[in-house]
Amino acid sequence: MPESVNYRFSFGPWNISEGADPFGPMVRSPHSFMEKLDWYQPMGFEGVQFHDDDAVENIDDHSATQVAEKARQIGKALKDRGLTAEFVAPRLWFDPHTIDGGYTSNGAADRQYALDRTMRTIDVARELGTPNIVLWLAREGSYIREAKNARVAYERILDALNKMLAYDKEVRIWIEPKPNEPMDHAYVPTIGHAIALAYASDDPARVSGLIETAHAILAGLDPSDEMAFALAHDKLASVHLNDQNGLKFDQDKSFGGANLRSAYNQVRVLEEAGYGRRGEFIGLDVKAMRTQRQDQATKHLTNSREIFLHLVEKVRSADKKLEQQFIEARDYEALEAYTLRHLMGVSEAKPQSAKPQLAKSAAR
Repeated sequence: MPESVNYRFSFGPWNISEGADPFGPMVRSPHSFMEKLDWYQPMGFEGVQFHDDDAVENIDDHSATQVAEKARQIGKALKDRGLTAEFVAPRLWFDPHTIDGGYTSNGAADRQYALDRTMRTIDVARELGTPNIVLWLAREGSYIREAKNARVAYERILDALNKMLAYDKEVRIWIEPKPNEPMDHAYVPTIGHAIALAYASDDPARVSGLIETAHAILAGLDPSDEMAFALAHDKLASVHLNDQNGLKFDQDKSFGGANLRSAYNQVRVLEEAGYGRRGEFIGLDVKAMRTQRQDQATKHLTNSREIFLHLVEKVRSADKKLEQQFIEARDYEALEAYTLRHLMGVSEAKPQSAKPQLAKSAAR
């Protein structure tokens, strides 16, 4: 077991939201970006996740010099508050140029817009003091299969990665997979796809993945197994922990809110692999319930952080010798019962064997 990690936490300013959804308007008043920054440290967070236009509002309306200056001001605001920019992501899903995708659009001018915007994002990241760029490939996919050549689309995504690597020799690219929404079918639906792209790139050491709990569940996969796969390749750069109640729209529920045992296993995989010992963040991507009142609209963040830390203690306090005895005896029923008892905090005595009861039944 690696040495215990003192975990660092991050979230994005969009996680303190106004509660609008596709079926209704805002239900809470907006807070300014600077107000949100003031709340990070008191809540136990030091990392800030950015979209490019979180740092530079209306980024397309400014010159390169203006973008650099505005980003520099945000970088100073972070430093003044003892905060760190974890990453910057180009927001390539709002602009009219990206209706049919960015890097994989059928229009050459639209693809060029996506590349230009991405390079501008790298410039912003430099000013904020981070080399990390996240690619959530939101509209890189298709609504109908015949609309795009999927093989060519993958080649275009790879070409975009290589152009980013060439643009800045220190940039690190984290691909965040998601199987659907807003597109019917995404071209990079799982961490396996992301890692394959990393290995195919011009500099695999600088391309890795970011796994979001809900996105793995939407793909019908177990988040802890996806994390383990990335960790086995040393390509888990960050996580976005949240929860998901089944195969529906991306809910971004509080971590552990729908499946506490799944949350436990995610923490277990991270803890046992020593994730965080190199400074990696525990990132949260959670939304407040639409019913939450204005003065309680950050509880989803503090609750998720507290649940994570509580589960860390559960992982660390588990009886590893007893678990190993169950494994060696191939008594997985006992192992499961022990795990559930441990999570519930009830008596952790060795489960009794069911054999006598079965024997009595057979004698009747």
